Amino acid sequence: MTEWDIKKLRILRTLRDRGTVTATAQALLMTPSAVSQQLSNLAKQLNVTLLEAHGRRVRLTDAAHLVLRHAEVVFAQLERAEAELEGYGRGESGEVRIGAFSTAVPALVVPAVRRLRETYPGLDVRVREAEAAEAYELLSDGAVDLALSLAAHAPTVRDPQFARIPLLADPLDVALPAGHALAATPGLRLADLSGEAWIFGGSGPWSEITRAACEAAGFVPEQAHSAAGWTAILAMVEAGMGVALVPRMAVAERGRGTGAGVVMRVLEADQPRRHVIAAVRRGAEEGAGVGRVLGALRGIAGERG
Repeated sequence: MTEWDIKKLRILRTLRDRGTVTATAQALLMTPSAVSQQLSNLAKQLNVTLLEAHGRRVRLTDAAHLVLRHAEVVFAQLERAEAELEGYGRGESGEVRIGAFSTAVPALVVPAVRRLRETYPGLDVRVREAEAAEAYELLSDGAVDLALSLAAHAPTVRDPQFARIPLLADPLDVALPAGHALAATPGLRLADLSGEAWIFGGSGPWSEITRAACEAAGFVPEQAHSAAGWTAILAMVEAGMGVALVPRMAVAERGRGTGAGVVMRVLEADQPRRHVIAAVRRGAEEGAGVGRVLGALRGIAGERG
């Protein structure tokens, strides 16, 4: 297959546009002999005659015009590639892959993607739901570029492989049945609920978070029922089967998705929180595309905070 030399094709195009070897040499900051030599080499590579004498000047042959007709398509595509690469360098195009835990997807990631589509439509953000253990494995393997997790389940700040970026301190509110005796009590504290039946997962992150928050308030929660999904937990709360801590990110607006039989209360004096972070492979936070995504996530987190 013929090897096409872009530099020589540009010289041929310039000769067509400028009309003489001398003018071509001036335009390209070359000597006339260098222009002639490059075009002679191109003719040998393509095995066709590109120039013919025309008085004291030269003119392009039909073969040369055929070559340039195809070369113009190549030049146009290269221009598009160059423009896209410039956009990529500014973080305005390319692909960024995110691995995020379940409640972070609708609360943080989706709003960030919407915002990026408006400001940087050429930036393609791919989302994959993944809890912490899987997310960091994917990040380590290069399958995602950015992972969202709770800080408690992230690598330490001294981990040489990853850089952590704090995003949000997500408050934990308590879900009570609508008719509960403490549903309207002012200044409700977590310790006031020490004698209640509690609903949380049997194991895993949410079990750890609930137990830790209650222990910090001075008691060990009695687990009456076990569930991992918020729909199931809130349904049991609504049925009067117990109370539960619910991250505010899991209920985007106060009361939305909880049902009429559930009251969400802010724990004013000892508000527990879970900290949400983003993590990238160390050094990747300086990449333009990842930086755009992190900026959007920070913006959404700041509005929520």
